[in-house]
Parts: sequence; structure tokens; C-alpha cells
Amino acid sequence: MNLQRIEDEALHLSKEERAQLIQRLVLSLESPSEEELRSDWLLEARRRGEELDNGSVQAVSGEDVMRKARALIK
Repeated sequence: MNLQRIEDEALHLSKEERAQLIQRLVLSLESPSEEELRSDWLLEARRRGEELDNGSVQAVSGEDVMRKARALIK
């Protein structure tokens, strides 16, 4: 089966089935090591902290985040 045929078949799946397929494909890719993940998250946390400190972004309460998330999934 060639890539075009696989794509054509996948596009005929239901939305839920396509989501499951995407998840499985993404998980099948080489995952970064725990050390790489730890390092990446530390860099991201520092970057976000700097943004908060210099005022380029404003903090949002967890309560607001959850309210907006719930509204999106309704």
C-alpha cells in the first residue's frame, strides 16, 4: 500500500478514528529522552518566568483557565 492510498483511506475514517490514528502515529515517532524533556521544560519555565518578570505577559489564574477550557468543550 502506498502513502497516497493510506492517506485516502485514513481520510474516510471517522473523526474519532482519525484522532486515534494521529495519536498512534505521533507516539510511534522517536521520543526525546527524559533528560532532553527535563532540559526543555526547564528552559521553557525560565522563559515564561522572565516574561512574567518583565511584564511582557500577564498571569492568568488557574480558575480562569479552567473556566475558559470548560467553555471550549461545551
